[in-house]
Amino acid sequence: MKVLFIGGTGLISSACTALAVRKGFDLYLLNRSRSTKYPVPPGANLLQGDVHGSEDDLMRLFEAHQFDAVVDWIAYTPEDVERDIRLFSGKVRQFVFISSASAYQKPPSHYLITEETPLSNPYWQYSRNKIACEQRLMQAYRQQGFPVTIIRPSLTYGPSQIPLSVNSWQHPYTVIDRMRQGKEVIIPGDGTSLWVLTWHEDFAVGFLGLLGREDALGEAFHITSDEVLTWNQIYQQAANALGIEPRFIHIPSDLIARYDPEAVGSLIGDKANSVVFDNSKIRRFVPEFKPLTTWAEGVRRALAWHEADPARQTIDADANRLWDRLIADYRKVFPA
Repeated sequence: MKVLFIGGTGLISSACTALAVRKGFDLYLLNRSRSTKYPVPPGANLLQGDVHGSEDDLMRLFEAHQFDAVVDWIAYTPEDVERDIRLFSGKVRQFVFISSASAYQKPPSHYLITEETPLSNPYWQYSRNKIACEQRLMQAYRQQGFPVTIIRPSLTYGPSQIPLSVNSWQHPYTVIDRMRQGKEVIIPGDGTSLWVLTWHEDFAVGFLGLLGREDALGEAFHITSDEVLTWNQIYQQAANALGIEPRFIHIPSDLIARYDPEAVGSLIGDKANSVVFDNSKIRRFVPEFKPLTTWAEGVRRALAWHEADPARQTIDADANRLWDRLIADYRKVFPA
């Protein structure tokens, strides 16, 4: 199968790239440059180009290829998918759009999320953009037969990410460093809301099983772990992996968002809500999808990756200052 990944060297996509090569896919990656964190593996073909550049240049780049499937890992706005529709209409058998499970209704009307759960997120522009992309692509599917499949990952991580609910996404070792220093670490709310963390290599099994599937056209899928944990458990298992006794402080999510505007989307519009995913649909389509990586194992892998090289242990000083200020103000009202 000849497949094009637009992107393919990110946190989630790198695992899919590696598995596709192992499975013998004729895989091409469109990238502006080579990634050092997630290098292109031997066996994959690099097409150097900018998907946000000239469409004429892209068409010339693609004209020598007939792809069975194209996956756009880096489409975030309706403008991005309009470009993809222009580029690939009539030229590809399957186009896969990477959406987000954060697009599901917030707050959810029911804790169990299926692919039929309404799409609505008034708190996060990122999610609303993904919803708009889905709507445009499904319109193209209905009106002109554009062969789209929609994938909605939830919080998916790999060795380079430590996906705690109040952390720095760009510098994920920051909260680990706080734990090691004995500083208080924020858990949103009372820590009892439910969440799901998915190891990127588990995700890749379900994802690749959908490529080249005519019966997946016009369909949406989420692909997540079946392990459901509270945020208290998630943080505690990270501390257990470190072998330390942590100092946790529970602070209401809406108060966190008042201090950190970015948390309005990522917390109020996502991680502060209890969600459990029904994965029966992906299992019907891809029976070999059996996520096995627990958070207890995944966080150990992530810590090992960070601690193998001090250069990976970057700290977000701005986030630390914000958390210290929030904790200090909270302690004035609610002393320890």
